[in-house]
Amino acid sequence: MSASELAGLAEEEERRRKRAPWGVIALVLLTGLALIRNGSGEFDVGPPQPASAAAADSRVAGGTFGNSARPLPYSVPDRVAIPAIQVDAPLMPVGLDADGWVGAPPPEDPNLAGWFTGAVSPGEKGTAVVVGHVDNQRGPAVFYGLGALKKGNRVEVGRKDGKTAVFEIYGIEVFEKNNFPGDRVYGSKGTPELRVITCGGGFSKQNGYAGNVVAFARLVEVR
Repeated sequence: MSASELAGLAEEEERRRKRAPWGVIALVLLTGLALIRNGSGEFDVGPPQPASAAAADSRVAGGTFGNSARPLPYSVPDRVAIPAIQVDAPLMPVGLDADGWVGAPPPEDPNLAGWFTGAVSPGEKGTAVVVGHVDNQRGPAVFYGLGALKKGNRVEVGRKDGKTAVFEIYGIEVFEKNNFPGDRVYGSKGTPELRVITCGGGFSKQNGYAGNVVAFARLVEVR
């Protein structure tokens, strides 16, 4: 093995070692994403909320799922597309902010989503996380329509290695921020998975959105 290959392996191991444990992320999200603090909610019609029939099937969430694709190696994602709700947006890396919240893209740019770097990259074995605002002070933002998704809709994530990881949604739910099921949302199913998250639930000017809309998806194709 060449020196450059060894250096690459060492860099990958260091990146994995620094990855935040899911238990920590779950605790952070019990108080809600930073997105919740930024959502305005001040529109005549609020964002769509998931239907009860769209909840993730327990058999699927436990690992029974057809048409799964093989995991991909690490690669930074740079774009996310959700054709069913006309999303086509660049991705920027986000981590934890100074207050311990999962960071979010600048709210001034409504068509920008974030990939959480404390998790795997989309397509790797494990659970990748993409976040985005539901709205800003001027109107709807990138994931305003997330709650309208249905099982079978697809999420396409472009990666810097030239591959596109295609995920199929098997559940879409809204969770109260004070009772966020971190283990269920983030726990690895042994296959490449994706969670797309934005604000949801009830809204008040004092506290913002009461919860998070979460789309559960699994890798089904690589292009």
